[in-house]
Amino acid sequence: MATTTRLAHQTFRLNAAVSFTSCQPGARGLTRLPLPPKVFKSRNLAVKTNQNLKWAVRLNLVNQSSPPKSTVDVERLVGFLYDDLPHLFDDQGIDRAAYDEQVKFRDPITKHDTIGGYLFNISLLKKLFRPDFQLHWVKQTGPYEITTRWTMVMKFVLLPWKPELIFTGTSVMGINPDTGKFCSHVDFWDSIVNNDYFSLEGLWDVFKQLRVYKTPDLETPKYQILKRTANYEVVCFILDRLLLIHYLYAYTLLQKSASLQTYPQFFERHRSYAFLSD
Repeated sequence: MATTTRLAHQTFRLNAAVSFTSCQPGARGLTRLPLPPKVFKSRNLAVKTNQNLKWAVRLNLVNQSSPPKSTVDVERLVGFLYDDLPHLFDDQGIDRAAYDEQVKFRDPITKHDTIGGYLFNISLLKKLFRPDFQLHWVKQTGPYEITTRWTMVMKFVLLPWKPELIFTGTSVMGINPDTGKFCSHVDFWDSIVNNDYFSLEGLWDVFKQLRVYKTPDLETPKYQILKRTANYEVVCFILDRLLLIHYLYAYTLLQKSASLQTYPQFFERHRSYAFLSD
């Protein structure tokens, strides 16, 4: 009986970590309690299984945080805009198929949320202002974003003096990664600070350019406006070599003498040149 009790005590100590299974003496002898099914064969196997479970959870989280790579060819869309945007206001027009049906357009004074509204805005500008759209560059600025820089010169044909309106700025084109089409188009004007819709500053910038003025009847070289802000303009002049030398020479002399006759309104909006007086 002493031997049996000792064995029972050892059995209890051996399985204490798993359950309270043991052999205990009863009134009619030994009573054996049933053993539960074994979950792990050893401690090492249990640790290994827990580690595998942790790695599986981590892998699942990584898969959820890393969506599948998009197949959008942004470089191709950059080239597409170089070819398509110059047709913004001509008879060919832009390619409607390159835009989502729910494309969102915003500029400081206009907004549309469908491709129909987007094309209507282009058609309205074409009829009222005879726009001359000049595209300077196009480049990728985000995973699904392309930015363009442009100049738009417009004449408001409904007014007798046909005022000329000039806008320069950038357009941020958003790309839908699911369709590979443009889903947004947001314009930012260089001439104002508040470009959010609806911008009173932007509306005032339009009204200021509708004023009556007369351009001086002077022969001027050809030029292209690259940037127009509230305080200055950046222009690119198209000059032949002889004319360029003439203007550089006149400008140099003007720096040395204050007696030279100047024409501060040779060009409107701070575009000026200097000439020698007769």
